This record gives sequence, C-alpha cells and structure tokens, in this order.
Amino acid sequence: MQEILKGLPRGAFDRLVSEHQADKYSKGFGCWDQLVAMLYGHLSGAESLRQLEAGFNSQSNHHYHLGTGPVRRSTLAEANGRRGAVVFEQAARLLMGQASRQLRRESQGLLYLLDSTSITLKGPGFDAWTQGNSTRHTQGIKLHLLYAAHEQIPLQHSFTAANVNDVSEGIKLPIERGATYVFDKGYCDYNWWANIDAQHARFVTRFKYNAALRVDTSRPIAAADRDTILEDQIVRFAYRHQGGGRRNRYEKPLRRIVVARPDKERPLILATNDLDTLASVIAQHYKDRWQIELFFKWIKQHLKIKRFLGRSENAVRIQILCALISYLLLALYKKAHAFTGSLWMLLATARASLFQRPSLEVARDQRRREQRLAFSQRQPGLFA
Repeated sequence: MQEILKGLPRGAFDRLVSEHQADKYSKGFGCWDQLVAMLYGHLSGAESLRQLEAGFNSQSNHHYHLGTGPVRRSTLAEANGRRGAVVFEQAARLLMGQASRQLRRESQGLLYLLDSTSITLKGPGFDAWTQGNSTRHTQGIKLHLLYAAHEQIPLQHSFTAANVNDVSEGIKLPIERGATYVFDKGYCDYNWWANIDAQHARFVTRFKYNAALRVDTSRPIAAADRDTILEDQIVRFAYRHQGGGRRNRYEKPLRRIVVARPDKERPLILATNDLDTLASVIAQHYKDRWQIELFFKWIKQHLKIKRFLGRSENAVRIQILCALISYLLLALYKKAHAFTGSLWMLLATARASLFQRPSLEVARDQRRREQRLAFSQRQPGLFA
C-alpha cells in the first residue's frame, strides 16, 4: 500500500488540506488518516466499517510507514459524514491532471470518451436527499466522467443529481484543441456541437433518428468496408431552429455515417464534424466508447461503490472520490512499474500484499541468502 500511495505525494496533499483548512477541527484524525483508511477499504474489499477497522488495525506495525495510526470506526464514520469532500475532490483532480499531462506528452491523437453512470441510493438515510431528485428509473447520484480511451484513465469528473441531463454537464467541459470527443445521444445539443467545432476539436456521436437533414453529397465507400459502412454522406441541418424557440447555430456541413449492426434491427447513424478520416475509423471511434462503460462496470464490481459506509451525501461523495483515487493510483503504479497484467490482476496482487514493503522484503531476502552462504562456508564438508 505504501508503494501505491507514492503516486499521491504527501506534500501535495498536505497543501490541499492547508489551503482549505480541512484539518482545523480534526482532533487527531486528519484528512490523510481518513484518506488512507478509505483507500484501504477500497483496495482490501472491506464490506463494512467494522471489517475495515479490524483489518487495518491488525497491521499496526505498518501504520508508521503510511503516516497514520489506528482507526476507530466511529471516528471514520463521523469524518465521512461531517468533513467536506473538497480535499478528496482536489486530490482526484490532482491525479487526473498528472495523468492528463503524461497523456499529452506521449500521444499524438487524443481520443476522449464522455458519459455518466447512475449510482442507486435508496432507503433510510438516502431517501432524505435523493428522493426529491429521482427519475422514473433512478434514485441516487450521477457521476459524469471524461475518459482517455488510449490510456484508460479518467481525466475529469463531476457529480449531479440523478435527474440532471448529461448534456447539461457536457456543455461545461473545457474543449481541447485537436482532440476527438466521443459521446452518445444523451449529449445531443447542436449549439454545443458548434462550440466544439469552433474550438478546432472533433466529435463523434449519433444523430437522432428524427433529425431533419439535407444531403449535399454521398461519398464512395471502400470495398473492404462495404459490409460495415452502409452510407457515408455530407449533410446539413434542414432547419435553423431546434424547437422551443432555440436557434440552431450549427451551419457547417456534417458527416452522416450509417454503420451496420447485425445483431440489431436498426443500424447506427453517426454524426461527426471530421470530414477527412476514413468512415471505418470513425465507426471504430464510436465503438471505443464502450471502454467508458467497462470502466464504470469495473469500479462498481471491484471497488466499493455499491455498499456505502455512510448514508449522507457527503459520505457517499467521499467514498466515490476515494474509489476514483484508488483507481488512479493503481493505474499510475501499473504504468510506472511496467506491470504487464491487467488492472484487476494488479488489484488482486495488491490485496494479497497490502502491507508488505517490497524494498524491505527484498533486503530481508538478500540478508538471509548472505547469512546462509556465510554459514555454509564456515562449516566443514560433511564427509571431509
């Protein structure tokens, strides 16, 4: 665990704590202690505060090296319920910024995936703050995420109530010049598309089936792609108004690509402002959007964001933020140590050796071998 935590420098975290005066009323259990305990809960797979407390405190001889001490479940529960989530929010952004800078240094084309996932929260304690913002299908909180496809790392996040439309968060996203953004029909806002294009970025999404379009030209389809790409057209919007009195500011040509789906009745109808890239590559970009769905599935299955240690909104946010921090620390560790297995294999390995210190274990093993060698050299041969 100590090696994994090296991805988040203690000095940088302490500066965040100092900036927000988050430890002002800590009474011996500060933000760092809370972070370490919550990360242990995620990485160890602890199902409850009692299990977290017992497992963490059983390794008291390692607490010093983590910069913390024993944890009491009542103290952790109180901290999660009362201490603001801002420091953990900023810590997650710090790690995401670190991953983002590394990504820009190493990648030529930036492919970003945008989506959200709902986390269901029902029952006593949850209903007080989730029931008023529920939808017909969901009651809880929604996590919005920008995800780097090639590096498989989240880069930006935000929380909203379950009834907030995805596009309402999407339009707040700072657009990066030269990047490609991939998102589904939940982000259908033609004026936002125009804003992405105006900032010299590209997008790949889906037209709604009732979108009113005018075809300018049809483009030839490569022979190798004819089983997959059914149509490739340059189109424009037929009307200047979206409905509801709103003017459609997207006046440039768009590309409409129809992609066959053998397992579905209807094909995919893709929309993009990229007029140059091969249609098959555009289709692959949209297919890559599945990666963010797999990310949401991964953190829900392998980290603890289905069962919560507290029922207040603050406690829920802190637990989800610590799940993101856990994922980012694992991803950074995997890259820094050139770990060739999957992230799940790395998590399984970490769970089996959370409190081992690799450098210390290697040094101990080396000393044992030297002692055995020295002992064998001092002893006469058995039959000498």
